[in-house]
Amino acid sequence: MKWIAKYFNLILVIVLFTSCSSDDSNTIDEEKPTISINYAEGFPQACEQLLKGETYIFKAQVADNKVVASYSLDLHHNFDHHTHDDQGETCDLESLKGAVNPFIYMENFEIEGGLTTYEINISITIPDDIDTGDYHCSYSVTDETGWQSRTSVDIKIID
Repeated sequence: MKWIAKYFNLILVIVLFTSCSSDDSNTIDEEKPTISINYAEGFPQACEQLLKGETYIFKAQVADNKVVASYSLDLHHNFDHHTHDDQGETCDLESLKGAVNPFIYMENFEIEGGLTTYEINISITIPDDIDTGDYHCSYSVTDETGWQSRTSVDIKIID
């Protein structure tokens, strides 16, 4: 019986020592990903005017210190003159108005392959039958640990 107790205690000590590790390879990701449209091909730039019926390629550059996991694009009206906390330049806005048939685009996309950088590239045709006026273009990016960054710009949709 004493042999079983000694054997059990020995196994317990071995398990405790092998389960505890000083390996710091699992560092906590404390960096948010980055997102930018401020480069030559980035689109749209602040105060850009988009024509109804035309097709545009929306582009932004995203990066992370580990892995970028997903991104989204959100186009919505700004007829009430709201702002976003990450919004940079403010453009001249039209008068306040109510929405009748506003353009709304909201899509989420996955980024496969464990990449640290990625260029968003989305083709969108602006419908002919929507309200013209002030809109926001908002991009967001999320890394594999859940950190998120976003950027927004004012744009106009015109006839």
